[in-house]
Amino acid sequence: MRDYIDEFLDAKAVEEGAALNTLRAYKNDIKQFLSSVIQQNVENITTEDIEQYLKELKETGNTPKTLSRKISCIREFFKFLQSENIIKESPANKLRTPKVGKSLPYFLTAKEIKKICAVAKSKKTFSFMRMHVMVKLMYSSGLRVSELVALPENAINYDMRQILICGKGSKERIVPVTKEVISDVLEYLEVRNKFIGNRKSSWMFPSEKSLSGHITRDGFFKSLKKLAAKAGISPEKVHPHILRHSFATRLVNNSADLRSIQKMLGHENIVTTEIYTHITTERLVDEVKKRHPLTQQQKENE
Repeated sequence: MRDYIDEFLDAKAVEEGAALNTLRAYKNDIKQFLSSVIQQNVENITTEDIEQYLKELKETGNTPKTLSRKISCIREFFKFLQSENIIKESPANKLRTPKVGKSLPYFLTAKEIKKICAVAKSKKTFSFMRMHVMVKLMYSSGLRVSELVALPENAINYDMRQILICGKGSKERIVPVTKEVISDVLEYLEVRNKFIGNRKSSWMFPSEKSLSGHITRDGFFKSLKKLAAKAGISPEKVHPHILRHSFATRLVNNSADLRSIQKMLGHENIVTTEIYTHITTERLVDEVKKRHPLTQQQKENE
């Protein structure tokens, strides 16, 4: 069974260029599923076995979004087994995916971003200056946190004000960076070079503690929470991906072309990008409710 899982993950990595986090999620979901079924041979697993497993997941409080992800993983796994002639027919073909409502991502305002950056810049230590540049880069260019922490030192073209990003599935894209951020990066590089000293590092954001040689996602996550708290913003509502949401929301609110935003974010499907138009719509509805004279008159009559 373990060999089947390994072969499936290898196929996903090689043929589709699946990211490391995606492969880990696949592995965890498949192992959880296979450990729950009675049969020892994968050839004997039936549709009823899968449905019983999903029923148990639902009863233990798993959300439709989680169930949908697990169904997708199981479906892909059996599809692979069928393509390799390990099984004749996939028992997951007839599974129905639960409807998942779209949740609108929360975003930070420009004022809140400025507060976080101000706190980071007020400290002259390397770690704070590193965070200052990282927050600004993510907010101004919409990088994923995985792209940000592993950004090579030579990824920025300072004359063209562009960043070459190696995104999901090793797909490259170029995103613009503002003149102000370029200035911040150049100032940071002086501190960075002193920090690494005689050591060699190809990373824009090096770390002495990390085995990878650059700051980790977890390290950035914890530092961002601390900055938010110091800036008077609730740490519970601040996480790395929110900076990317804030970048996209700012562009949509300023009438940027949706296709351009899609390219900058590195979204495969524009449907993923369109969620930010819903944020704008919700905001407009709230503004009408708060400020339209007819709404105000109705409240007075009540």
